[in-house]
Amino acid sequence: MPAGLRRIALGVEYCGARLHGFQKQKSAAQTVQAYLEQALSSIAAEPVTLVCAGRTDAGVHATGQVIHFDTAAERPLRAWVQGVNTQLPDAVRVRWAREMPAQFHARFSARARSYRYLIHSAPTRSAHVAGEVTWTQHPLDLVAMRAGAKYLLGRHDFTSFRATQCQAKSPVREISRLDLAPVGQLIVLEVSANAFLHHMVRNITGVLMAVGRGERPPEWVGQVLGARDRSAGGVTAPPFGLYLVDVQYPEEFQLPQVEPGPLLVPLPLGGLGK
Repeated sequence: MPAGLRRIALGVEYCGARLHGFQKQKSAAQTVQAYLEQALSSIAAEPVTLVCAGRTDAGVHATGQVIHFDTAAERPLRAWVQGVNTQLPDAVRVRWAREMPAQFHARFSARARSYRYLIHSAPTRSAHVAGEVTWTQHPLDLVAMRAGAKYLLGRHDFTSFRATQCQAKSPVREISRLDLAPVGQLIVLEVSANAFLHHMVRNITGVLMAVGRGERPPEWVGQVLGARDRSAGGVTAPPFGLYLVDVQYPEEFQLPQVEPGPLLVPLPLGGLGK
């Protein structure tokens, strides 16, 4: 770290319903990165460029996104929270701030990530949270979906569950947890892995929802996985129900532990069905 610079990490949440994803774009100003960098630059009184734990697509939300940036500005940590929040739109909020050692990196220091996907299965679409959950009018068989999900646990080649434009060098990922449970009127899918491919969670959800609707048997999930072919995988679920809820780092960094959320799911990680 050059002399005079500090590395600051922030925990960030956002509602992606009206945003064009996390990454800054020339063609769209309404991105999480653009809003954050503008707010941070205002508080720092200097240009700020940030790095995130994982980029999310348009319409996708986060409660546990982590970013870092380097700055010469000397500010109390509360300025990076309350001060920055005064400069942000309502859809984006900083939850916490920590000064970090130079070896911390929001993306490359991460050891695991967790997502939740929220499904509202009901005859009619709710007038509320339309952009924050995915609605289906079809009843879903949770027992069948859980049986199908078991095929995805462990270390596999997830080519069948990656977007065709995915740029990851390897399709191999390790899923450590994949749970489904009813939470109030919602069905919540929770998945943790060492890393994820582009659209991986949405593609997994799309396949499991097909099983839940009775269109395919649970063992079809294993067949899709073994095919190593995206065309075998069916429909990509919409972005609206997807939340990045947690990023795990080595204990040495001592980042704050916060509720994964969202507010509709007031449960700790691993707490579905318990």
